Order: sequence, then structure tokens, then C-alpha cells
Amino acid sequence: MQTLFEDEAPRPLADLLRPASLADVVGQDHLLAPDAPIGRIVASGMMVSMILYGPPGTGKTTIARLLADASKLRFEAISAIQSGVADLRRVFEAARDQRKAGRGTLLFCDEIHRFNRAQQDAFLPVVEDGTITLVGATTENPSFELNGALLSRCQVFVLRPLDPAALEGLLQRAEAHMRRRLPLTSEARTAMIDLAGGDGRYLLNLAEQIFRLQRDETLDTAAMGRVVQRRVATHDKAGDGHYDLLSAFHKSLRGSDADAALYYAARMMAAGEDGNTVFRRLVCAASEDVGTADPEALVQVIAAWQAFERVGWPEGKLFLAQAICYVATAPKSNAAYLAFSAALDVAEKTSHLPPPLNVLNAPTELMKELGYSHGYRYDHDEPDAYGGQEFLPDQLQGTRRGRFFSPNERGFERELRKRLDYWSNLKQRREGK
Repeated sequence: MQTLFEDEAPRPLADLLRPASLADVVGQDHLLAPDAPIGRIVASGMMVSMILYGPPGTGKTTIARLLADASKLRFEAISAIQSGVADLRRVFEAARDQRKAGRGTLLFCDEIHRFNRAQQDAFLPVVEDGTITLVGATTENPSFELNGALLSRCQVFVLRPLDPAALEGLLQRAEAHMRRRLPLTSEARTAMIDLAGGDGRYLLNLAEQIFRLQRDETLDTAAMGRVVQRRVATHDKAGDGHYDLLSAFHKSLRGSDADAALYYAARMMAAGEDGNTVFRRLVCAASEDVGTADPEALVQVIAAWQAFERVGWPEGKLFLAQAICYVATAPKSNAAYLAFSAALDVAEKTSHLPPPLNVLNAPTELMKELGYSHGYRYDHDEPDAYGGQEFLPDQLQGTRRGRFFSPNERGFERELRKRLDYWSNLKQRREGK
């Protein structure tokens, strides 16, 4: 219930500038434009339950409120952090009462991924029968965090981080509301937009700090940085952001982009990531993506990791940087990885096949009589230390299923290809082929 003095209470600038219509929401035209998905839903007058997935400060709560206004639904909001099943039941009961009176309810559930599976299941019947129109907000990937049954009853819309143009638009709205310009140089203004990291609410909070200064001088980038609080790097070690950065880091290594790999590693370390996590991905890349094209890559990473553990941070960044640059710029090959994957596949299907008798030891007389070890040639006694024997089971010898390792012509694998070709030719000559 609103009081007489509520309008006089101080309100954050971000709240004062909250859009009054969907057309005023910036940065989400791909969803809200008249010909975009949510725009078409609003125009049809048939509201649907949905999940709004995106980073903080992109307008999820605002959009939910405006959808309720546009569809003439009663707006109800809960937070999964502060609510339980009992709270949900009270909201659902109130929605049923409203429905009897002829009015629907739009229930906005913030941080819906925080609800456990049983709590999420509580939404199913009331969404199914239309008691509520659910608008859930989440910063985590709904595919991993929400029940399949709930997802099947909702449409998922992805909100994007606000780009510099959208953030500049917010600053201009703030200046129009305050009736004065922010006392910033153009470089400081750009730096503040960069500092926001796509978060409109955070940008307006920064602007509010600057407006409160009541100074006449114009702040440059350094002065602006001293005034505003530095944004803490966003990195949930158990959430999507964690795995997204690791994925981008690994793919940058694989794609031989040292700059991008260094950047994503720096993002993780600046956010407090455990250096061992970064090194674990480096080790995987050194083997999976570099492999035998440069066997030294794995050695370099292990040595750098050991140095990192012994010296610690911040000096440890020297070893991390060296390992990242080595792996990113090394020649790439997944031949060994593919070879073992193929071998595993064949092994699962042919586990009953015995090795050739000649390559088996014969510790007993009976085994010798059965042919164990018979005809085996000790390679070191052969010319070029190569006997040219067959070691695969008989059924795999000379078949495509028995060929796994195929080195390419990059890096050290050129030498491995030469060796394999040399042994193959040597074997054919000895067999008279």
C-alpha cells in the first residue's frame, strides 16, 4: 500500500528511469520490436508463459512488468532466493481468486533457476491450466537449470548484453532527467560505458555517482576511475559464465589465437578463478589439439603448471602466459586423439579377438607347444631394429578397422609420417611386394 510520503523517498536513478513502455526498452529490439517474437505476442493479445534468459541489467524485470501492463494482467513478483513452496502456494491461491473475479495474473519469478526441481514442479499445474502466466528470469542456461516439463510449457527468450549504443542512449536519458550533462571527457564517457560491461542498471548507478559530485570540472578517465567503484568481475564458478569462459579459452587455443586465449585467461584470473582450473584446460588443449604435432607443448604446460604451484600468484602469471602462448602458437593436430577414439570404438566391438600367438609370452611348455611366442622376432636383432611383424588380432590385420593413427603434415607429425612410411616400405620390401 502506497503511503503519503512514498513519492518523497529517495529512489535510485535506475528506478526513476525505468521504461514506461516496451518501446522504451533499449538493446532488446530482437525480441521487442513489433515484428519480433515478444512484440508479436503482445500484439496478438494472447500472452504466453516465458523464460527470459540473459545477464544482469538487461531489462528482465522491466520487461515482465511492462508485459503485465500491456496484457492487462495483475502483476505479482517473487524471488526464488527468498521464497519457498509455501510462498508459491499463497501466490497461486491469490491468482485463483483473481481468476474467479475475471482477472488473470502474470507471475514474475526472479532467479527462477534457484528453485530446486520439486519447487519448479509446483508451477506445472497452474501454468498448464492458465491460473498464472509465468515469466521467469534467469542468468543461467535454462537447458541445464530448469525442468524439461517446465521448459516445455514456456517459450525461452535470450536477452543480450546492452551494446555501447544502447548504453549511450541510457546516459542521454539520465542527462535529460537530471537536466545537465555528465562532467566527463569523451574518453572518460567511453571508459564508463566499457566499465558497465553491458549492464544498464550498473551504468546508471555509475552515472548517479558522478551526478552527485556537484563539481564544475570535467573528469578525465583517470579521475572518473577514482570516483566510481570498480566493477567486480562477474564469474560464478559453478554457473554458465565459468564454463562459457573456459570454452572460449580452449577454442581460442585450438584456433591459434594467442591474444584471445590470453584475454579469456585474464578474465578468469581477474575474477578469482583458481589457476589450476585454467592449467587443466591448457593441459587438455596441449594433448587434444596440439598432440604429436608438437609433443613439447605438453611438457611446457606441465613445467609451467609446476612452477605456478610453487611460486603462486601474481608471479605465477609469467608461467601461465608462457604456456598459453606456446600452446596457442604450436602446430595443431588431433590425430592422436582421433586415433585412440577410433581404437576405443573398435576395441568395444572386438574385445573377444585374441592377439596373435607369436606376440604372446610362453612361460610354460604347454604354451610353447600351443604355439605361443612361436615365430616372434626380437626387433633389436633385426636390420634397422624393425621386424615388420603383425601385432593386431588376425581379423583386424590389413583392414581399415585396424588403422587408427594418421599423422598429418604439420609440425613434428611430418617426421612421424616419414617414419611410418619408412617402416611400411621396409615391410613391403621384405615381403617382396
